[in-house]
Parts: sequence; structure tokens; C-alpha cells
Amino acid sequence: MQNILDLFEGMHSQRSVAKTMLRYGLRVEGEDVYCGKIKIADASLARAAGVDRRVVRSTVESINADPRLKDIFSKMNSTSLLSDVAPVIGCSVVEIIPTNAGQPGILADITQAIYNAGVSLKQVVVDDFAFDDGPRLIIVLDGQLPAEYIPRLRACQGVASVILR
Repeated sequence: MQNILDLFEGMHSQRSVAKTMLRYGLRVEGEDVYCGKIKIADASLARAAGVDRRVVRSTVESINADPRLKDIFSKMNSTSLLSDVAPVIGCSVVEIIPTNAGQPGILADITQAIYNAGVSLKQVVVDDFAFDDGPRLIIVLDGQLPAEYIPRLRACQGVASVILR
């Protein structure tokens, strides 16, 4: 995702809008911005990005003027994150902080350990480290992970810490 943001080099405010759009999966369709089928007001997006609403307009214009950006932003799609409602729906959450998010195999090792515990995955989301202070893997489990498997998660390659929520 960093290479997408690099296309906004020298346009700090527009980069902020693009970063917000990528984070939430907001799509550009014509002159408008959408979250799924819901049209997003320029002022609302501007508040979320910490910019003036006119910057949203200029960002949409920049996206429409660049075929690479238009191809990306016209296909964006948002998804819901279940981690905050997990306890309400009978699920639990495991958050993994990696030592190096670029290291291959972290997700494979973690999901193998959870599989061995006999717990089903409800949702797995990997936060892109270009958008957050630190990358993380969020796993919503269908039920609880037995306590004896927590050390197994911590022992997986590339795991700096395990947070249970």
C-alpha cells in the first residue's frame, strides 16, 4: 500500500485523504466517494482525514486523472471488523504483534496452532503496516482458545507478543 501512497508524493493533505480511503476501503465512483453503496460526504471524509473538505474534492480529481489511482480506488471495498463485537456474539479475539511483519509464514504458524487447539476461525484481518503505528494480526475465534495454547502462539515464528481480548 505504501507504493499507492507514494503516488501522492508532495501532496501531504491529499495523501492523508487517500490513506483514510484505503484504510476504510472507500471507493471512488465518478466524482463521489462510497463505502459500499453509501455515499460519503466530502465534509465527513475531510474530518476523518484531518483536512479541509476541498482537499477531498482535489483528491478525487487527482484519483480520476491518474489511470493507476483510478484503477485502484474504483475497485476498493470495505469489510466489517468483528473484533469489537466478538464478546457479544460468543467469540474471542487474539491479537498478534509481529517482530517483523514482512516475514513470511507468521499467519500460517498462528493458524496452525489455533487449528491444533480445535478452535474455528471466524475472521482473520492483517493490518497493513503502512497505515498503522504498528502492524498486527487480528483473529476472531469462534469460542475461546484453551489457555495451554497461548504459549504455543507465543512460540510461533515472528511473534513479538500475543494479546487476548
